[in-house]
Amino acid sequence: MKTATIKELKDELGHFSKQELLEYCLRMAKFKKENKELLTYLLFEASNEAYFIEGLKEVIDQQFTQINTNSYYYIKKSVRKILREIKKHLRYSKNKETAVELLIYFCKKLAQMQPSMNNSIALRNIYERQLILIKKTIKTLDEDLQYDYGVELENLP
Repeated sequence: MKTATIKELKDELGHFSKQELLEYCLRMAKFKKENKELLTYLLFEASNEAYFIEGLKEVIDQQFTQINTNSYYYIKKSVRKILREIKKHLRYSKNKETAVELLIYFCKKLAQMQPSMNNSIALRNIYERQLILIKKTIKTLDEDLQYDYGVELENLP
């Protein structure tokens, strides 16, 4: 079966009633967890981005406390898992400010973690890549926000 393009889907969805669209959305949400998470974000959290950010920060805090610190291998795997989760939620939001704020928060948590990330090249590289991504994203924001986030970025270790 050939998958239709977004334009084809959009055109075809224009022909359906509200009830049929509702049924299709619910049916899609049943098949994949990501679809359900995206629908949850769009319905309940998109209207209050600050609440969404605070909720994700709490999840990040919890995940950082659960990291197995027996070896840097386990630390790296856990940190990458946390970062994957953050990036997934950033795809839902598509808000550049949210991305910058959460990635800065992630970098702060990574820098504060014990044992230090400076003893692991892999962890240091993850940190450096996120700093590059933050700087790139900040350049797309308004000048006031660029300054505010730039100051916050300078305070990172």
